[in-house]
Amino acid sequence: MQPSRELSRLVEIMAALRDRETGCPWDLEQDFASIRHYTIEEAYEVADAIEREDFDDLREELGDLILQPIYHAQMAAERGLFDIGDVIEAITRKLIRRHPHVFGDVAAADAGGAKARWEDIKADERAQKAARKTVEATSSVLDDVPLPLPALARAEKLAKRAARVGFDWPDGASVLDKVEEELEEVRGAMADGDKPAMHEEIGDLLFSVANLARHLGVDAEGALRDANRKFTRRFHHVEERCREDGVALDEAGLAQLEAYWTEIRRADKQR
Repeated sequence: MQPSRELSRLVEIMAALRDRETGCPWDLEQDFASIRHYTIEEAYEVADAIEREDFDDLREELGDLILQPIYHAQMAAERGLFDIGDVIEAITRKLIRRHPHVFGDVAAADAGGAKARWEDIKADERAQKAARKTVEATSSVLDDVPLPLPALARAEKLAKRAARVGFDWPDGASVLDKVEEELEEVRGAMADGDKPAMHEEIGDLLFSVANLARHLGVDAEGALRDANRKFTRRFHHVEERCREDGVALDEAGLAQLEAYWTEIRRADKQR
């Protein structure tokens, strides 16, 4: 077996790894549930490489990500469910259907028009999927918002879906008012020492902040990742300054740690 630029070689390698007679014992033990978290992790590692603009890493992480659908499709093929060809056919059909302004005769003057058309087609697809469900099932505009999404991203997606039927704040200023209202409710729960209420109110506050980001055109999940990265970089500066001054991190005291923190904040603002 030799490396190749062809997708078919990757399919062959995955089939060999899952061969009952000669395959890899670890790969043979896996099932859809056991590898699903790898699928999610690989997507995050792709996003991380993009954010770091590390294109060598991006090439490698994209390969790791591509392996995931090949892996799932191989296991599905073994059970007679579908194979990678079915997966590729389904996505090509979907892309053609959702881009009538490219593959059909529907006009889209700009990116906004194309996106609006895409969302309309997706909504129609969801309605058709709901119609195919059993009569006992009740369809919802929130159907198909994936549960495994990070909570902040899912909050944004849930509210966006509800907004399509008019359930939304009129503008960003209104959402900001809601954020301030929820913050006051957190303060009230804190004053009462009510732990369950604090839990609930902080959840409401985070949900409102996610919606503020949506109204302002900010990717809430991406903004929080950037904030995490900034905090990490600045805290590394604090640790380094403690080492330079010969001070143990846990003995420096809050005032000294804040002084080091202020140094890096000031340096950031001068860039």
